[in-house]
Amino acid sequence: MEIGSLIKMTRINKGMTQEALAEGIVSMSYLSKIENERTTASPEVINMLCARLGLQLDHKNEETLEETLQTWYSMLFDGNDKENIICLYNQLHQTIDSSYADWVVMFEIHKVRYYIVLEQYVKALKQIKKLNELSNSFDTLHQYYWYKFKGNYYSLGSVQYNQALRLYQMAEDKLNQLDMSEEEIADLQYTIAITHSKLRNTLESIDYANTALNTYQKHYNFTRCAQCHTILGISCRRIKMYDKSIKNQNLAKHLGKITQNKKIIQLANQNLGYLYSTKGESWKAIHYYEEVAHDDDVELIEKIATTTSLIKEYYHLGEFAKAEEMVERSTQLLEARHQSEEHKYFYYVTYTYDFALKEDHENFEALVIEEFIPYLKKNKDYANLVIYTNLVASHFESQGRYKEAANYYRLANVNYNELVDV
Repeated sequence: MEIGSLIKMTRINKGMTQEALAEGIVSMSYLSKIENERTTASPEVINMLCARLGLQLDHKNEETLEETLQTWYSMLFDGNDKENIICLYNQLHQTIDSSYADWVVMFEIHKVRYYIVLEQYVKALKQIKKLNELSNSFDTLHQYYWYKFKGNYYSLGSVQYNQALRLYQMAEDKLNQLDMSEEEIADLQYTIAITHSKLRNTLESIDYANTALNTYQKHYNFTRCAQCHTILGISCRRIKMYDKSIKNQNLAKHLGKITQNKKIIQLANQNLGYLYSTKGESWKAIHYYEEVAHDDDVELIEKIATTTSLIKEYYHLGEFAKAEEMVERSTQLLEARHQSEEHKYFYYVTYTYDFALKEDHENFEALVIEEFIPYLKKNKDYANLVIYTNLVASHFESQGRYKEAANYYRLANVNYNELVDV
């Protein structure tokens, strides 16, 4: 990044107007030309502008600071404790604010990733909007991370997977111009595999996951290997290659035990539960779901996901007392969770079955027809649309409302065809 763009970025970061920065040094119009690289200012002018901004053109310990930055960057991807990430960020933020070097730009770009790791998506978007003004001046390496982290935001912050995939592919295009480490390339491939999986591009997901897996195996990165096996297991299940799916999930589970990573172990159990549910083997599904539900170390959102899965299995087995017990447990867990898109989905599942179990027909119809099904349509969640349109159809059929039942059975069939075409 050129000095003019850096001056602009620093000024924006400090909340300083062009008028305040230019006063007594240059005119505002001339400052604008400097910031937008339309003129080359004298060293004296640059020194005065940098001094007012607190930018140091000459500073000591640059090598040590750059090493600390690299440590912090790696922490954003290795699942480190968030308190440690925040602590090191605070140290760097104070130093970077008064430093001038090319890696200042990289620090600002990595702030997007930092806010995403902390699930502070509003701050991540604000940082993206701030950097948008300067992105035209980014070099190839900056562009790579810029596209990648913006993709992270659209994948995790706003759940726009098509937009995320487009940005990841733009980052991938930059790899041809860069000398990146094998593991960095594998990280992008792994991320693209997840995004294809979210979009149900199954064959593409398998291709990218296998490519990333080959690299992680070479570097003995067992955690990432396990995550790749998880993606492969999900993808194989979707194309009904059940034996391969089970093998991949068990490999993920085995690697989770080796690395003592309970999150990976229980994610494998959850996926195995879903696989056996898909095969219609509800009791086997329940066995794996219960493994997750009774683990106190599992994250809250995973407990909620598993509990709602148990509600569905027990309900469809006719084990209504157990289903009611799971509804009560899910309700308690939901009360402890802040509002989010995931929260909304599990809320709908829990109360759909709650009203069905209580035979509260009015609230059941209002929730599922007016809220839940439109929510699933908006998110193009065809798999769940099949489940819940069938549930509504069965509900109407049990009441002798055959015309309405036929409409929903037909809608379930339409959604099934959409699912097959995805």
